[in-house]
Amino acid sequence: MLDEKEIRELVASHGATVSKGRSIKELIKDGDLPRLNGVTVLEGKVSDSVFSDSLVNNVGKPIRLMFRNNRISTHDVNRGAIPFKDQVLAFNHDHMFRLVKDVLGSSQFEVARLKPSSTVIPAENLDLIQLENVLRLYMAESSTSTSLYKHWLAAKDAGQSVMQYAGHKLIVGELEPNGILPYLMDTPSTKDHVDRTTDALYLVDNDICSWEQYGQIRNSSLMAFGMVSRYLSGKRMVLVDTKTEHGVNSEGRIVSADELYTMDSSRFWKLDDNGELLSRDGKPVSFSKEFARGMVNEKGQQFTQDQANEIAVRYIQGLQHLTGETFAPDLRARDERIVDSTNLILDALL
Repeated sequence: MLDEKEIRELVASHGATVSKGRSIKELIKDGDLPRLNGVTVLEGKVSDSVFSDSLVNNVGKPIRLMFRNNRISTHDVNRGAIPFKDQVLAFNHDHMFRLVKDVLGSSQFEVARLKPSSTVIPAENLDLIQLENVLRLYMAESSTSTSLYKHWLAAKDAGQSVMQYAGHKLIVGELEPNGILPYLMDTPSTKDHVDRTTDALYLVDNDICSWEQYGQIRNSSLMAFGMVSRYLSGKRMVLVDTKTEHGVNSEGRIVSADELYTMDSSRFWKLDDNGELLSRDGKPVSFSKEFARGMVNEKGQQFTQDQANEIAVRYIQGLQHLTGETFAPDLRARDERIVDSTNLILDALL
């Protein structure tokens, strides 16, 4: 696998080249992807997607193409681009997705010769369920307002002995920062402009999902969490928390949507040879976006190039720990990679 020196050299020498390119809207407008003329383009925090009524596969299923980008978002603010982030998360998702797709279901179409490094994901255009399904095994220290840690601090400062969080009743004095929770907790959040942690009753009462839908999402996600945890035990790592998204496909089944168990959607902590949490400067050695969150000092801060490169190094190191495989990036320009992957997908599906 690549050692730290090799990773730093890779990021320094190729990071800018592979990251630079036009947006999906620009590629379509400039005529590079003529078969996508007239589609709807949605630009998200870390990925963009396209779909239209006429974009269907050869058996009539609606297609949504998702394009990973290098943007990084923390605290609901875009902080800039991270070299290789799109390819790292593509590899990360592809590897973990194959572990749990039989349990969580999948919206993705299989396309022969599409590389794991492809930052274009072909999927069925689902009727999305507007919630983020969040599972927590530890109370990780976090700077996000929806975190259990922030709610615990508030309850502690208020002198409360018992706190309520996402429908769970917790004893304040029994919790500790980065400590394991009494049980694996489901703590869903809404997908509003600003995410809000809530509980199943709120989701049902506000017609976000039904009890049956939430029960299926919760139960399948708990099983998948256990499967990933078992896999990670062989890598001397622990799954701290994760979030997944779901939707209803054309057959009426609930399946996973978007990324699964990536370093943007999950926290992974390293264990030592004795199975204890490995720490650095009193904090768990973590592979997650929390490393980038910790660099934020100002509300509208944009990461410097040095900061972006440092984050890129951590992402690549984390990927190699998670998968046990050497990071083998595609060093072509981003525009070329996107156009080639999109055409391969459309050739196979249309």
